[in-house]
Amino acid sequence: MISLKKLFTPVKSVDSDEAKKFMTEHKEGAYTLLDVRQPREYEADHIPGAKLIPLPSLKDSLSQLDSQKPVIAYCAIGGRSFAAAQLLSGLGFKEVYNLQGGIKAWRGQKAVGPEELNLELVRGDETAAEIIALAYGMEMGLGVFYRTMIDKSKDYQLRELLSKLADIETQHKKKLLDLLAEIDSPVKDADAYEADIRPKILEGGFQLNDFMKKNESFLRSARDVLDLAMMLETQALDLYLRFADRSTHTLTKETLFTIADEEKAHLNSLGDLLERKIQTV
Repeated sequence: MISLKKLFTPVKSVDSDEAKKFMTEHKEGAYTLLDVRQPREYEADHIPGAKLIPLPSLKDSLSQLDSQKPVIAYCAIGGRSFAAAQLLSGLGFKEVYNLQGGIKAWRGQKAVGPEELNLELVRGDETAAEIIALAYGMEMGLGVFYRTMIDKSKDYQLRELLSKLADIETQHKKKLLDLLAEIDSPVKDADAYEADIRPKILEGGFQLNDFMKKNESFLRSARDVLDLAMMLETQALDLYLRFADRSTHTLTKETLFTIADEEKAHLNSLGDLLERKIQTV
């Protein structure tokens, strides 16, 4: 039984900007983002990478959390997560924060879908090299999408933006090969490596052909393209972190966290680019 004293342990609340700053300054895997809402709320929208443990289940799910890692808890408006933060702090968790105002006050990108979305893409026991190959294929898929849209667009500025985004995906592929060289062995022939990968899925876990059919007619402006790109990167960040949570291999987890950090940086860059586009309209 938990004492009343532990239930009323003081905890620190942080606003959206403070939470985002904390998450930017810390590598993925170094902290836990905890969503204590119900599964249907999580499915509607959640902060990318959040681990779902509904408040009623929290006391019996402590083994899923690392008490030595900082925890940022959130709910809809801050009430349930405040109670969760008090509980964790009272039970000896080292560093716990409550997101003031909850997800309704979150000023950042949100992912959608249930916690198990696209987890069928992994077994859970993949090697780091296998995960990199999966990520590489997703990067290829998104590059194919952007280049297909370049061929179909008649707007010069839109073609230029799509070309820039496609080039960024090429840079990401190179970073993945660099990461593979660090943890396994260098790829002597990048073209041969790529030839063995068939991109059917793009970042975020979307089926390439279906996504193309559903979205190409909506991309009529730079704002449309950047909104879509940010949605894809948000879903990708969320997916890689859910893969990491499922992985049983330490090196694979660390590799997924590294890939997620790259996605987080890319998402921030896209946000800056979108802001500049908005200011020039």
